[in-house]
Amino acid sequence: MVLLDMEHASVDLLDVVAFVRVVETGAFSRAAERTGMAKSILSRRVARLEESLGARLLTRSAQGAQPTDVGQAYYERASLILAQLDAAQEVVAEAVTQIAGPIRLSGPLSFGVQHLSPALADFAAANPKVELDVSFDDRTVDLIAGGFDLAVRIGTLKDSSLIARRIAPVRKVAVASAGYLERRGTPQRPRDIADHDLLLYGNEAWRFRVGNRWETVRGHTRMRADNGDLLRKVAEAGLGICLLPSFIAAPALESGALIPLLRDFPLEEGGLHIVMPPGRATTARVRALVDFLAARFGPEPSWDPCWMAGER
Repeated sequence: MVLLDMEHASVDLLDVVAFVRVVETGAFSRAAERTGMAKSILSRRVARLEESLGARLLTRSAQGAQPTDVGQAYYERASLILAQLDAAQEVVAEAVTQIAGPIRLSGPLSFGVQHLSPALADFAAANPKVELDVSFDDRTVDLIAGGFDLAVRIGTLKDSSLIARRIAPVRKVAVASAGYLERRGTPQRPRDIADHDLLLYGNEAWRFRVGNRWETVRGHTRMRADNGDLLRKVAEAGLGICLLPSFIAAPALESGALIPLLRDFPLEEGGLHIVMPPGRATTARVRALVDFLAARFGPEPSWDPCWMAGER
């Protein structure tokens, strides 16, 4: 029905592509760079689309371009249609076993730098016809509005219309430096945390499994931050106890810079997930990357010490 309406309005598909790319990038200049189309041509195409539809789709300013309410609604539907057209083209590519085309990916900063970067480099080397567009950000981005094909996310997923695949567990470990423990003592039970300085990731709650129940513990907040690598450095400097994902803590545990604590009291376990908007998972290149990452990081992560992976 949507395609019939577009035909009735004599909409040029390239005009729709121009509009979608402007919304995805937030500016005509960035959209021009991404598409290889002149900025003036992009502007004319979007203006022609607005004229054909009889509605203003974008609000233009010196800072860029943002969709109006009706423009946002049009964008969400148009981007899905373009994704389906892209998937249809992939049917031909699959016939000749080609994995080709652009993939736009979002991932968390610390995990992205430490683990995704080398993985993506290997994937790109094995698939020279794939063009990767990667963004690392600890914030949860809107995949549809941002034009992303997939995102790597850590933790517990919220219910949504996104397609999700869990590829590995994400475990946390309480750690501190030897120097800190010499000065302040080593906690033997979770409740001992109350006597210690804590290095917190945002507003996280520390919950340990004690017997058949979960026990939430609190101590003195020495530092609060939104980056795990920063907290690891501060913990190594001896400023307090920190809960770290094992993929961040592993090198420091192996070198002895940090010491694991309270190993007999499990922490809540999260997951490493890949999420995709509807329609994106049907393309051969996205499926190939998802399968590659699942094999690379799962089912048991290589960075987890044996005692973390084996005693749960």
